[in-house]
Amino acid sequence: MQEEAFVPANTEPPSDQSLILYTTFTSNEKRALTLLLGLATITSPLTATIYFPLLPLLRSHFHTSAQAINLTLTVYVIFQALSPAIFGPLSDSVGRRPVYILTLSVYIVGNLGLAINKQSYSVLIALRAVQSLGASAAFAVSYGVVADTCVPSERGSMLGPVSMALNLGACIGPVVGGAVAYTSGSYEWIFWALVFVGAILLLGVGALLPETARSVVGNGEGRKELKRWEQSWYQICKDWFQRSKPDAGAGDKKRNGSDREISKKRFFQRFRIQNPLSCLRMIFHLDTFLVLWMHGSFYTVDYSLVAAVPDIFKTIYHFNELQIGLAYLPRGIGIISGGYCVGKFLDHNYKMTAKKIGWAINSVSGDDIAKFPIEQARSRGSLSLLLISTATLLGYGWAVSKHAHVSVPLLLQFIQGFWGTCFYTTYNTLLVDVFPESPSTAAAAASITRCAMAAAGIAVLQPLLDAAGRGWYFTLLGLWSGGFGAVAVCLLRRYGMQWRTRRMARVE
Repeated sequence: MQEEAFVPANTEPPSDQSLILYTTFTSNEKRALTLLLGLATITSPLTATIYFPLLPLLRSHFHTSAQAINLTLTVYVIFQALSPAIFGPLSDSVGRRPVYILTLSVYIVGNLGLAINKQSYSVLIALRAVQSLGASAAFAVSYGVVADTCVPSERGSMLGPVSMALNLGACIGPVVGGAVAYTSGSYEWIFWALVFVGAILLLGVGALLPETARSVVGNGEGRKELKRWEQSWYQICKDWFQRSKPDAGAGDKKRNGSDREISKKRFFQRFRIQNPLSCLRMIFHLDTFLVLWMHGSFYTVDYSLVAAVPDIFKTIYHFNELQIGLAYLPRGIGIISGGYCVGKFLDHNYKMTAKKIGWAINSVSGDDIAKFPIEQARSRGSLSLLLISTATLLGYGWAVSKHAHVSVPLLLQFIQGFWGTCFYTTYNTLLVDVFPESPSTAAAAASITRCAMAAAGIAVLQPLLDAAGRGWYFTLLGLWSGGFGAVAVCLLRRYGMQWRTRRMARVE
């Protein structure tokens, strides 16, 4: 392996100036945020995966072709890419809380329309776009909240549980959808259930989610100056009870009244909708291109395998719709396990890299990432994981090709779910690390990249399967992801910090 670039050590104790708190959010508040973010981000994977087993029902109900119904998947993926590109940058400027409330409201409207619509195929297409628009921004906004409230050395401890909860939807979605397709023969109640889920999440976010965007509240101190409607309902009630006490809040009333116009001006100055494709500029930086490649390529691998599951288990193992839905469970368990472990891996790798170069970690105000080799910290162990991933894909392809016992592909799906989650969580975290001023915009760039790559992968899936067969298809997929992934990791570890430093210097 190539020798890694030398990084000067940071062994000096933090100065008084550097001890400014990175965040005023307490450990209990961050634990509550972790739970809330995990639940709020469940909308995207749940909505995407619960729909797959319903396709035959929808085709029959709307009296249309399989190709026409598959168009609803294409529309969903398109808006799955656009939604973070619109709402991610908006949350960086106007705040996380209003964007969450807006997108969840859009999500509820989309599902309500889908539940009511029983005749029009055109309306089905339009409402799938609305549904995706509301569901798909949560991923980018949640990564922004994590970057707002956690120093880089501790982000893994928050991202791991969030990733676990996020991927719970990917685990239970196919099972629920498959059960509906097999037992009831009707799809409407699925959309009514999603309306209920959206309403519960909207109430939870409205009641409990505080504003965290650093452009709005700084390290959290600015929460005291927000207007009432920008605060959580819990905080409003808490302030009201405090003011109702004798001799309490006299000075606060005056301050709140004088700050009202300033807060209003601040909000409208912040409010701006950027070009949703502006985040694509990140692709053309050398360091971020490699990070986006790693994130997107393994999402493509995961999506391709998921799309191939129904045909494999129906054709080879003669599963019915319910059993096909249950066949996704091992992968889902792997995803949840990987989401938990990757958080531990991220924090451990950060500490080990800091120890190796003699860097004194500042857990109070956060490390200066401009001087820290964050690329080496996040990508530590990736080459070993690439070997495992390539072997898993090759083994999966030939196992189903040779009609191995059903337990073999199910076990390999578990392994794939585990390492797949490790890869795209790790490199999405790295992308957020290297764009600290606009973390949700960075996450939006990752969303567009992975959705575009996944769409391309799905487009060539069936032709390649027909031409090469399952064994050689998954062999090619494994060698493609593993080979190019190894090149990307080596370049990132050797030159990533240099390229990032040059990019930041040009911006300044």
